[in-house]
Amino acid sequence: MTIPIYTVRQAPKLTAKIALTILNLLGWKLRFDGFPGAHGVVIFYPHTSNWDFFFGILAKWAIGCPLKFLAKESLFKGVNRYLAGPVLRFWGGEGIERGSSSGAIARLAARIQQADWFWLAIAPEGTRSYTPHIRSGFYHIALGAKVPLVCAFIDFNKKEIGLSQTLELSGDEAADLAQIRAVYQQYTGKYPQNHSEIVFRH
Repeated sequence: MTIPIYTVRQAPKLTAKIALTILNLLGWKLRFDGFPGAHGVVIFYPHTSNWDFFFGILAKWAIGCPLKFLAKESLFKGVNRYLAGPVLRFWGGEGIERGSSSGAIARLAARIQQADWFWLAIAPEGTRSYTPHIRSGFYHIALGAKVPLVCAFIDFNKKEIGLSQTLELSGDEAADLAQIRAVYQQYTGKYPQNHSEIVFRH
């Protein structure tokens, strides 16, 4: 089921205007009509290139909302604790240990529910290379928090980035994934051969 998007955004700031100007000067368009409320999960697909992060951060700043995003925990540990970590945290990044049963999904779902405003962005592919499946964390977080799922996209053919559709997950995994696949079939990453299959590993 698709639910309408209405605008929930902060007042425009200089940073947002500069980021949007840079995107436009590079020939890119931002598609954004707002978030459907104060809480939710955003998935970003396809993710096939390092350029995705560059354009994604510009889009995040241009939107002007305090959107959080997940990044692998190694970017916040060791030497990165003093280098990449602080920058990523300032930009809204949060580390998560992949493949662990640490209860991170339940904690994130609880944080989303308890916050006044919390949108979390996740790249479900988890890598720029092709994989025969995507990670299911975003799905369980959205279901656990009982929040909508917004499909964010990047399209290198059209030079567009932004939000596409908002989906209300049913808990029927096959039906929900079919909806997500239908949304993303129109978008093309920088390296189309690296588009991962929108199915979960079982």
